[in-house]
Amino acid sequence: MSTVDPLLLSSSGSADSPSKHTAPARPSVGSLNCLCRADSCSSSVYEDCDTASVNFADEGDAIPRHCPEESDLSRVAERFQSADSHFFHRLSVECSQKERQRKISWGGVMEMQRSPSSLEVGVVSSSQEKPNRPPRGRNKSSHFEDLFSSEQEHDPRLIYINDPCRTNDRYEFTGNEIRTSKYTLITFLPKNLFIQFHRLAYVYFLVIAALNQLPPLAVFGRTASLFPLLFVLFVTAIKDGYEDWRRHRSDRNENNREALVLQHGDFRSKKWKHICVGEVVKIHSNETMPCDMVLLGTSDPNGIAYIQTMNLDGESNLKTRYARQETVTMISHSSYLGLIKCEQPNRNIYEFTATMELNNQRIPLGQSNIVLRGCQLKNTEWIIGVVVYAGQETKAMLNSTISRSKSSNLESYMNRETLWLSAFLLITCSVVATGMGVWLFKNTKNLDALPYYRRKYFTFGRENRKDFEFYGLALEIFFSFLSSVIIFQIMIPISLYITMELVRVGQSYFMIGDTRMYDSSSGSRFQCRSLNINEDLGQIRYIFSDKTGTLTQNKMEFQQASIYGRNYGSSLQVTSDSSHEITIAESSSQHDRKPKSEINVDALLLALLKQPLFGEERLAAHDFFLTLAACNTVIPVSTGGSPDLTNEVSEVGAIDYQGESPDEQALVIAASAYGYKLVERTTGHIVIDVQGERIRLDVLGLHEFDSVRKRMSVVVRFPDDTVKVLVKGADTSMLSILRTRNHDGLFDSLHAKTIETTENHLSSYSSEGLRTLVIGSKYLSNEEFSEWQERYEEASTSMTERSAKLRQAAALVECDLTLLGATGIEDKLQDGVPEAIESLRQAGIKVWVLTGDKQETAISIGLSCRLLTQGMHSIIINGSSEIECRSLLADAKAKFGIKSADLGKQDVEDLHNGDVSKLRSSNGQASESGIQNFQLTGVIANDKSVNIEESPNFDDAELALIIDGNSLVYILEKDLESELFDLATSCKVVICCRVAPLQKAGIVDLIKSRTSDMTLAIGDGANDVSMIQMADVGVGICGQEGRQAVMASDFAMGQFRFLKRLLLVHGHWNYQRMAYMILYNFYRNAVFVLMLFWYILHTAYSATLALTDWSSVFYSLIYTSVPTVVVGILDKDLSHNTLLYYPRLYEAGLRNEGYNMTLFWITMLDTLWQSLVLFYVPFFTYNISTMDIWSMGSLWTIAVVILVNIHLAMDIQRWVLITHLAIWGSIAATFLCMVLIDSIPIFPNLAGHYTIWLLQELTGLVFAL
Repeated sequence: MSTVDPLLLSSSGSADSPSKHTAPARPSVGSLNCLCRADSCSSSVYEDCDTASVNFADEGDAIPRHCPEESDLSRVAERFQSADSHFFHRLSVECSQKERQRKISWGGVMEMQRSPSSLEVGVVSSSQEKPNRPPRGRNKSSHFEDLFSSEQEHDPRLIYINDPCRTNDRYEFTGNEIRTSKYTLITFLPKNLFIQFHRLAYVYFLVIAALNQLPPLAVFGRTASLFPLLFVLFVTAIKDGYEDWRRHRSDRNENNREALVLQHGDFRSKKWKHICVGEVVKIHSNETMPCDMVLLGTSDPNGIAYIQTMNLDGESNLKTRYARQETVTMISHSSYLGLIKCEQPNRNIYEFTATMELNNQRIPLGQSNIVLRGCQLKNTEWIIGVVVYAGQETKAMLNSTISRSKSSNLESYMNRETLWLSAFLLITCSVVATGMGVWLFKNTKNLDALPYYRRKYFTFGRENRKDFEFYGLALEIFFSFLSSVIIFQIMIPISLYITMELVRVGQSYFMIGDTRMYDSSSGSRFQCRSLNINEDLGQIRYIFSDKTGTLTQNKMEFQQASIYGRNYGSSLQVTSDSSHEITIAESSSQHDRKPKSEINVDALLLALLKQPLFGEERLAAHDFFLTLAACNTVIPVSTGGSPDLTNEVSEVGAIDYQGESPDEQALVIAASAYGYKLVERTTGHIVIDVQGERIRLDVLGLHEFDSVRKRMSVVVRFPDDTVKVLVKGADTSMLSILRTRNHDGLFDSLHAKTIETTENHLSSYSSEGLRTLVIGSKYLSNEEFSEWQERYEEASTSMTERSAKLRQAAALVECDLTLLGATGIEDKLQDGVPEAIESLRQAGIKVWVLTGDKQETAISIGLSCRLLTQGMHSIIINGSSEIECRSLLADAKAKFGIKSADLGKQDVEDLHNGDVSKLRSSNGQASESGIQNFQLTGVIANDKSVNIEESPNFDDAELALIIDGNSLVYILEKDLESELFDLATSCKVVICCRVAPLQKAGIVDLIKSRTSDMTLAIGDGANDVSMIQMADVGVGICGQEGRQAVMASDFAMGQFRFLKRLLLVHGHWNYQRMAYMILYNFYRNAVFVLMLFWYILHTAYSATLALTDWSSVFYSLIYTSVPTVVVGILDKDLSHNTLLYYPRLYEAGLRNEGYNMTLFWITMLDTLWQSLVLFYVPFFTYNISTMDIWSMGSLWTIAVVILVNIHLAMDIQRWVLITHLAIWGSIAATFLCMVLIDSIPIFPNLAGHYTIWLLQELTGLVFAL
């Protein structure tokens, strides 16, 4: 228990005392001054705050009354002056000044006591101990508890602005010091060993080494048996220690950076590690945020700031953040008072839920009001914010701990073979133990006469006149079994897992360094975010791809518009480059300079907009472009210029539109081109320049786009005091909320006709591959506005289920809308997409597109990217009920004779090869409802009845399945999954339209759960995360829709076309290398173990070795390990040009040609033959010679090392310098080690036999035959 701050107040008598002092004695009430800490929250030195005043209240009051005037304090003194003797009163006390509010009373308790001789003021808490601290963030201040009592169950944290002492000491928030290191000097050794022994391989080696320490089981020398484990532990510890030292150095540099923090009314420099939650921090341009802060104000009078989040999510484009207008005034008055209630720390960098209590107002705060640690301030002179999350609780630090782990398909097969090897190990050990038991049973009585039987054991043998120990037949058999396990330990390839990790690291290094997968336009390099599944890239059967931003550029160009039922766009082309700076120019412009963007406007539409604001069509056009300019989150930044209008084309000064949505930017640029230029946006108002006249719209509320509503709306107040809601959204969500009746309640035929015409225009846009949006608006009556405003304010300040409540509020106004028009935006294909898809399909990979766009748009894109081809028969499933979906699936299967599930193995292969002719019936007739043919133009032919017998070409036709999200609702949640699986796997192409994120994951799971095929999902947006995580391999595109997809992925790249090289080249190489390396390791270990096994059979099953201890240890550690890793990283069976030119070579991985059960057993049989040659050729050659057993062991060691390395050399496809060094260097290292370790006197004796050198050549020749 510790005491709280000693004293808050000083009397006037202390004015002559030093300016800095510790707590003085009790002052009188004549004049009270506040004491403030001189430096930081943890300082014990205080100083007088001359500008501060005293706030106080009776102890029972909720909030201290502010009494800055001396007269108020005098009245308090008079109350006690007139009271009876020995009367005292307790008050709640706090100190405050204009720049900051210091509440250092902790309990808010002060005694004012009148004794017979004096009137004194004392602080009871000066000698009072602190109570136990509550759990972090769970308790609320009594001053504000009544404001939040209804939402206590969600455990929010309270941040007192500019009151870090009260905020941190009361709630125990973490400091801003970060620590990414794992160890300290004290914890390094135990913690590092603990982490290392989490690997099963190390535990296995430890058990083997421990068994070898027991005298009855000692096969190797005790030091030699420990060396491999100690060596690996030591090397790993050195690596981990060096990496952690670098982290310590980085942490130290980061924590010692400085920022400006408000202290005693001035911004003073302070190290990052000393910044506390609740402090007010000032950041200047190009500086980095030290912690997560809520914006209070910026250098921009509208509270706008621009930040770059590259350090956080890798995006280089600027993001816009806002300070609330209510807090901007706080900065101007230098009055930092208020309370922030926010959610507990979490990893979601794209959401933030909080409220601020300021001047008896509850102000909602969201993601646009917070700047996160690691972001840089750009294009803004300065910002001021209050710290809400610090140190390890910042979103950047919480996300830095994310780790992903997957197991590769090849590794699962390897685990299966490991079980066979384990069984083989048990068999060989059992053979040795059984043989030992039989031999001992026959020779028990003759052990005294055997000269060499266990002579090294004689601890008590001499007393029994024996020079050996005998533990009984049963124990001897058991010890023989365990000794055999020690000898044959490398048969279980536990060390192979470590080797595979090293190889994958090397493979990832070369993939990352592949310059052909570098996107120069975005500066995005290839990223390996998961190191465990490199080889899976060579076995992908299904690719599930998003469309927008994945297949397309996600750079929108405004092409066509439908306004009041009339289509505009024959000459319309509104384009913006990556800078989003726009000008308006005529193609035959007389200006010499070339504008940064060319916008060719439609002459008819431009003429309409120049007419007086009168008539239904003119008003609709006005509201249409007003909605385009206002209903968005784009921020305009003026870069100068002056209007210069002509008849059809205009040139205006360049404006930089900053926004996170390419769609919105294209719409705002288009509105600007037609004279509706967005010139100013704040959280409270929007200013639009309409044909040279500025209109100010007060923003009353904003409902941002979400995937549930699929629309966005803004409620604005016009200068004439009318209130209107402006809405834009997808046609599926907008057409259903358009009004069908007029104000009199009668059917509005004119509006219905406009809706019908607009729908036709939307279909036309979609068939051209354009992205479509529908625009609508509605005037709100006073009653409608009041009801909405009440619900909106309640929802926007709610800390629980805010999104759902905002959707409910939006539903009140997003109804009965008047249709204004529709837009068609072109999203061009990325470079190389058609060629990439064509190559992937030639490689035997099925490409499925899962998109949220309309069916016509998806089909058009499918045609343009060569996913759909001429003559391909399409099966379209657009069901509105379970019965209809079932009927459509049944009709399609009947028409093409597609069998149901439980296909045979050959049938599955036929499906994989796209040959469905064998799965189709030869008789029967079915309706072709939903069966259509594609033409090159992308137009779909009319339905027609087809007799299968009369259409033999169907057997050779390729099928394409096109299904919408509404149908998937019934199919994926009912018992129709099997029907869909049968149909989809029979098709060459599958396109799913209007699908939700979870439906994308459901489609992936449909294939993943019913087949053993490898799946890959690729996308660029948040709506692709569930799909990416569901697939065996997830690939994220570094696009313009945030980094959620990249953060959830296993691999990340800048363009879809790189997927071709990733799979066909690196995937093929990685699979072939890893498959061969696994088989080679099985071979290398097994041939050594079998050689030892043959030796034991000739030594009375004695579980002894002819090899020296160090030779046995170094075999897998030095003699043969390096070449394995080098070949696993560098070998290439084919060049990258060959693999790209012949995509069908990729099918080797799909057919498991590099690794399968057959190859495993062939390898084991080859191993058996080579081990026999390896052992018996030297054995019979020197059977009657005088060569001792240790020389024979050295001979076998040299022979097996040369054998396995020559075997590897014969299989190498691509020789480079490092390969030569690894192969021949390993053989040379074997001789060198034997010279250094085993040469006295074994090696000289061995080298003296000329037949040994000849025998090495003969042995290699025999096994090669």
